Amino acid sequence: MDKAMLVWLGLMILFIVIEIATVGLTAIWLAGGALAAVIVSAAGAGLEWQILAFIVVSLLLLVFTRPFAKKYINAHHEKTNYEELIGEVVKVTETVDNLEQTGTAVARGLEWTARSEDNGEKLPAGSLAQVVSVSGVKLILKRYEEVEK
Repeated sequence: MDKAMLVWLGLMILFIVIEIATVGLTAIWLAGGALAAVIVSAAGAGLEWQILAFIVVSLLLLVFTRPFAKKYINAHHEKTNYEELIGEVVKVTETVDNLEQTGTAVARGLEWTARSEDNGEKLPAGSLAQVVSVSGVKLILKRYEEVEK
């Protein structure tokens, strides 16, 4: 075995270990590309062809298998509590003022710290707002009437 083949085998093992550790479909395509480079190296092709095989096969695997993998492998992803809050309408219990760093809202019976999506917009206590995102333990809100229009 020549040096290049050992390097490609080492890279393939590294990418497989990264994939096993992350379980996020992050490096499996690169492992496939490294396998292609090993095959090209075993066939006696030069380093340029090995690199080309690595790049082409990695990109082809990424382009053609990632959509399938995302659709079927991650299809059973369950939303966490905070992800389910996005889009919900909540009641502001303390005026939301980003500049004063004040504001709370009740979502699903729990009180959350709240901030406005727009720094210049205040959401008065008692008003309704829609959750547009969650940042840490803060709800990021938008005036509900704006969503209705």
